[in-house]
Order: sequence, then structure tokens, then C-alpha cells
Amino acid sequence: MSVADDFIAFRNNYNIGKDLIASIGVRYRRITGQLNKDFWNTTSDTAHSRYVGSYGRDTAAKGVSDLDVAYCLPASVYHQYNAYQGNGQSALLQAVKNSIARTYPTSKLGGDGQVVVLSFADGIIFEILPVFENIAGTWTYPNSNNGGSWKECNPKAEIRAVHERNLLVNRNLKALCRMMRVWRDYKKVQISGALIDTLAYQFIETWPNRDKSYAFHDYMARDFLKYMNDQDSNKTYWRMPGSGSYVYRTGPFGYHAGIDHKNAVYACNFQSDENAASRRASWRTVFGPSFPI
Repeated sequence: MSVADDFIAFRNNYNIGKDLIASIGVRYRRITGQLNKDFWNTTSDTAHSRYVGSYGRDTAAKGVSDLDVAYCLPASVYHQYNAYQGNGQSALLQAVKNSIARTYPTSKLGGDGQVVVLSFADGIIFEILPVFENIAGTWTYPNSNNGGSWKECNPKAEIRAVHERNLLVNRNLKALCRMMRVWRDYKKVQISGALIDTLAYQFIETWPNRDKSYAFHDYMARDFLKYMNDQDSNKTYWRMPGSGSYVYRTGPFGYHAGIDHKNAVYACNFQSDENAASRRASWRTVFGPSFPI
């Protein structure tokens, strides 16, 4: 097997399985259908709702457990809860929670400042963000912390930015984002999926082999690890592509990236088929058992 074959097999291991995608879709439609019934008086199980976060950007990898969903409410609901004397945002989250409970009465439901959290017994967690559409295409959402306030976000712009750049680089951007989630989870590196996507988006814009095939995915992983290691260790935030939202550092990811950059350099030395076993063993020190033997 060649380098390209190795990384195609790796892709098949890190992509989310069809069964899980189907299970997520069933739950998503049930949640959406109940919310539409209660807030829009419709029977649609897809309207007014969309995936956001890593699953919405299509950069999530196998092992994903948290699903972010934005649910768009009628403008009249905003005016209703904005008129509250105290923390209408908390009351809105409670109303959304009560709606979802009609479909999932035995599942664990809670709130977390801006979202309603629905936890399933198999470890899958849905975080539902109630939003209101703005003329500019952004969303207003409730923040129940510190007495309540309204905030603004633009996940649609993030999804669009990642999608458009991914097409320009032969679909290598999303592959890189997924690979690095495998690395993060295997090495227990403190870095969010949003920051992985942000750094990968910046890196691949000027990476010389951005339009190449799977035969260059070893170099892509190697060079991106160096890119992460080279980030200013004192920098505390970056800006999300598309929206410009702040994405914060959560730990010393550069240290871990530096160590595995050396391992990746070593792995890239084994390009020939006769050295394939050594190459795969070296990459498994970086990505763990998801990388094919």
C-alpha cells in the first residue's frame, strides 16, 4: 500500500459512520418536529433548524458526541421574552426545554447559559441554541447568565467560509480538520474543534500542496503540526473564519504539536512500499489506533 492508500484507509476510519449519522438525523428531526409544532404550528421536522458547530461545518470526526443545533424562532417570540422584567432569556430557554421534553420526557434535559442540553444514554449530547434571524443574516440568541442579555452570532458565515475554502483546496481542508481531531483526542490535547478549524483554515490558504491528493496528506499533517507549534504561545485568541468570532486557547497545544511534528517528520521519511510497515507504525504514534496497520 502507498502513502495515498494509507491515508484513504485512515479517512475511512476517521469519518463518522453511516449508522451514527442516521441515528443523529432521527433525533434531530424529532427535536425539530416538536419545536416546530409548538412554536410555528407546523408539522415539518426540518424547517427552521440546522446543524452548527463542527457537525454543521462538516469537520467533525468519528467519535463525535456533541451536536450543536440552532433553532430559529418567530420574531414574535423574541418580543414576548424581551418584554420580561427579569431574565426573559432564561424563561425562553425554559420554554424550549419544555417543548423538547414532550418528545424526550425521560432523557436528561438541562440549560447551560445559552443552550438547552439534551443528553442521551449512549453519550450523544444535543445542544440546542434558540435564535432569531436578523436582516443582516446574523442570529440573535439568549444569554441567561448575569441577569440575562441578547448576543449575536453568525455560524452560517463560518459554515460557508469553510465550505468554500474546502472546495478551493481539493477538499483537503475538512480532511485536515478531521485528522487533527483524531490527533487531539488520542493525545488528549487541550484545543477546541473551533480552534483546529480556524488554524487549519489559515494554514491551508498558503500551503504549497493544498490542491494535491491523498498522496500528500502525510506532508499536510506534518506541516500543520509545525504550523501549530509555531503559533505564539502567549496568544490567547484567534478569529473564526467567516464570522470573525473569538476562538480562545484552552491549553498548551503547541507543545504537543511540536513533539508530534518530529514524529511526523520521521514517518514521512518512509515513502517507499518496502518501508510501509515502518511508516504506518510511525503514524500510529501520532494518530493512534485509528491509523491503519
